[in-house]
Amino acid sequence: MATRHQARESIITLLYAEDIGNSGIDKFIDELFEEKKIRNQQKEFALGLYQGVKAHLGTIDEAINGHLKEWNLSEIGMLERAILRLGAYEVLYSELDNAVVINEAIELSKKLCNETSPKFINGVLDAISKEGEVK
Repeated sequence: MATRHQARESIITLLYAEDIGNSGIDKFIDELFEEKKIRNQQKEFALGLYQGVKAHLGTIDEAINGHLKEWNLSEIGMLERAILRLGAYEVLYSELDNAVVINEAIELSKKLCNETSPKFINGVLDAISKEGEVK
């Protein structure tokens, strides 16, 4: 059975795929989840994250852009953007402790991005967290 970490990684894959132009990715969600053995509660968790990010994308992107000092969202790497979007969604809308969410995002960036990404992801998500939660 997959972990929440693996479920989040799959959501980042979906967000990244959409970002590079695969607009019909929704029809492959079940296949991706089955391949990654994301089932039952973890599948519900992952679907909730994915649908939540998509439903609140405008607000999420505004929150992220508000904390980017030298860039705007369109100028950062696509994987970093996907991780930030997922992390910002969880910080703003989930019941999970923000420290847990931010740590997960940092760990994903260590695995998927370059060596400067974890510090960058941490800074942006921490700033969003300190600004306040929408929940």
